[in-house]
Amino acid sequence: MTDERPITTIRVEALAPQHAAVAAQWAERLGLPLQGEAEFALQLGEEGLQLAELGPQAPGPVRVDFVEGAVAHRRLYGGGSGQMIAKAVGVQSGVRPSVLDATAGLGRDAFVLASLGCSMTLIERQPIIAALLEDGLQRAVRDAEVAAIATQMRLLTGNAIELMGQWQGEPPQVIYLDPMFPHRDKSALVKKEMRLFRPLVGDDMDAPALLAAALALASHRVVVKRPRKAPIIEGAKPSYALEGKSSRYDIYPKKALRTS
Repeated sequence: MTDERPITTIRVEALAPQHAAVAAQWAERLGLPLQGEAEFALQLGEEGLQLAELGPQAPGPVRVDFVEGAVAHRRLYGGGSGQMIAKAVGVQSGVRPSVLDATAGLGRDAFVLASLGCSMTLIERQPIIAALLEDGLQRAVRDAEVAAIATQMRLLTGNAIELMGQWQGEPPQVIYLDPMFPHRDKSALVKKEMRLFRPLVGDDMDAPALLAAALALASHRVVVKRPRKAPIIEGAKPSYALEGKSSRYDIYPKKALRTS
């Protein structure tokens, strides 16, 4: 597997004394220092865990928030089962497939699908991003408004290709992939996140192997999110695609999803 990413220095910080003990636990768990020069800081404060770039021109921090902000707005006003991602994974009347999001990132797409009733498993291989996601899920479970959604999301940390190859138990009906790629979304939020995460993650050089592993495991279909004009991933060809303004979903069906 080719996985090229630059070396980045990160320290862990407690934003107030009462968070120092838990911050130290995160530092030990992730193998990160609690002090010293660094380009980024994983910070723990009242609003949870967040990643911040250090320096005078740095954008604000990024955290996973399933309760408020953009995710809440999408949950309430995003179009429900009429959203393109819902159609792509096969959500329809009486059908709520079990979905593995093998490139979970900050979990937004997985949360949308969980909010529509899909049972979700998430895989994130980058430990810092996985930590942000774990913290966001823990806070969501404690919130009465979204707890029922968050409990439908199970997080695994590790290499998705390896985890799919070693899968135990019933396979997911649908596997959803959104490999890191220069997405053309120009929103300020996405620009900030890409600036923070690209030094940690780089581009997915192993997308063909990821697709092959997904096709071997999924029982019903694989869905790959791509920038609208990007080439398909090398390997098997999708049967069809759903296209939006900036993104498209390449669909690799294996078996029809039917009402349970």
